[in-house]
Amino acid sequence: MVTEFSGGGDPRRSLALMWGASGPGKRGPKPSRSVDEVVAAAIALADAEGLGALSMRRVAEALKLSPMSLYTYVPSKAELVDLMLDHVAGEAPLSEAGDWRSRIEQQARGRWAMAQRHPWMMQVGMHRPPLGPHILASAENALRAIDGLGLTELEMDQLTSVVGDYVRGAIRAALDAREVERLTQMTDEEWWAMSQPLLKDLIDPERFPTIVRVGEAYKAIQHAGPSQEQNFEFGLQRVLDGIAAFITERQRALPANDTAKGVAAG
Repeated sequence: MVTEFSGGGDPRRSLALMWGASGPGKRGPKPSRSVDEVVAAAIALADAEGLGALSMRRVAEALKLSPMSLYTYVPSKAELVDLMLDHVAGEAPLSEAGDWRSRIEQQARGRWAMAQRHPWMMQVGMHRPPLGPHILASAENALRAIDGLGLTELEMDQLTSVVGDYVRGAIRAALDAREVERLTQMTDEEWWAMSQPLLKDLIDPERFPTIVRVGEAYKAIQHAGPSQEQNFEFGLQRVLDGIAAFITERQRALPANDTAKGVAAG
């Protein structure tokens, strides 16, 4: 569930901090900490306890600073969340090697892995993303992967959004599953093992024939269902299949010389 939104602070101060264009004032005593240390402490807190535990007071305590002194580094929690998001975005690999599909796969898997390390990210709505150097580098990398394939700039942007929306939804489902297991202290396999005998005499195969068939198929391989990572990989390939078909359609509409250039770029 989204509990915060990025881009909610003063954009001038957020951008200055993310791009290293400002820092604590020169007057007064030398600062004992850096903005990077503040961001690292905030990320560690959110990783350990979730975004709900994040507050300026808690971050100040972790750094052994007074809450008021923390505001000399970061003006508010809103700007701090933007800084955190841009910082972790720097963990995702940026690859220029391979064809467009392999590059998008690598980016998607990098985002998946990043969210497993920092699940609090999914509690932040990013309709207005922080425009920091790492997030912009990730966006540039995603667009460049499908540049030169016969797509318009708007189509390139829309297709990267399709992939991003899919990845975010798959991550959300995986983190929900992880949280349910943590709260109930019961794995999915245990939950299905408990539920199946209860349903056995309730489900009419003539009313739910397809559900019964799917259930029997999983039973045959002695598995409760696909893992969240398997679901992610399966869905990612189907999304990329659709993009590949769209690119092929666009290239067929190009003049012969432009098509050859697009194929070479891909």
